[in-house]
Amino acid sequence: MWKYLTDDLYKEFLLSLNLVDSEAYMKKLYSISNNIEDNYKVFKIKKSNGSFRKIYEPNGTLKYIQRQILKNILENKKTSKYATAYQKGKSLKDNAIIHIGKKIILKLDIKNYFDSISFYSIYDSCFSIEYFPKGIGMLLTYLCTYNGYLPQGAPTSAYISNLVMKDFDDELGNWCDKNNISYTRYSDDMTFSGDFNPNLVIKKVKEMLAKLGFELNKKKIHIIRQNQQQKITGIVVNEKIQVERKYRKEIRKEIYYIKKYGLDSHLNRINCKNKEKYLNKLYGRILFVLQVGNNEEFENYKDYVLKF
Repeated sequence: MWKYLTDDLYKEFLLSLNLVDSEAYMKKLYSISNNIEDNYKVFKIKKSNGSFRKIYEPNGTLKYIQRQILKNILENKKTSKYATAYQKGKSLKDNAIIHIGKKIILKLDIKNYFDSISFYSIYDSCFSIEYFPKGIGMLLTYLCTYNGYLPQGAPTSAYISNLVMKDFDDELGNWCDKNNISYTRYSDDMTFSGDFNPNLVIKKVKEMLAKLGFELNKKKIHIIRQNQQQKITGIVVNEKIQVERKYRKEIRKEIYYIKKYGLDSHLNRINCKNKEKYLNKLYGRILFVLQVGNNEEFENYKDYVLKF
């Protein structure tokens, strides 16, 4: 149908997407897409295991455009029911709850998840000729990529990753359903639970990922049985969902010292010079506990921290 699109209709179609609020609309979009790497700030953040993760932060103009793409285009597309990350109304709790009280839990990880999602897989899953004229589809893909891949840190990247993985999730999820296995995927973390042979699932997943250009992270294959602590994305699921005892104990300790010594004295004792960063982190940890389940004790902690 797009082959009959005139230049004026092509321009009108692009304008209808409301990607930027500017008189120089077309020129700005193409200028940014042709020099996409110049519109990002790249930095590293340290992970808990000591390694580093690259974050790609778009500048203000590109970030606005990407948010418009997310709102006006991407969020209108359905993702798989097995994907629980980056979904409105879903949380870590939804990723864990179906795995409660299972005999075996298998946790798998996709290696270099965002970096392995290529330009053409993004085009095919999100902006193909089925939905857009090829030129516009390619432009939209360029606006959502960095050096030909999906940049972790762009507003569009998380939702795009779920769209790229939709067919994979649906096929794998249906296979699991037929074999009485529960399956969820939270970003690059895949979780399987039930009474099954883990090696068969690992083989199936490895083969399916390879077809998409992904690789299974061999260092992060975990098989957890009922006599062990079964933890999924920070949530214990052996009998009910709850944040592990150690995590809750550490929060209690922080609150205790703040009340005993006062906030400023406590920060001096632990050599913390950024009060706002400390409070935001502590508040986030409290919210994580409350996200998993109602807890009057931690509701009081939340109210207490908000006073500062």
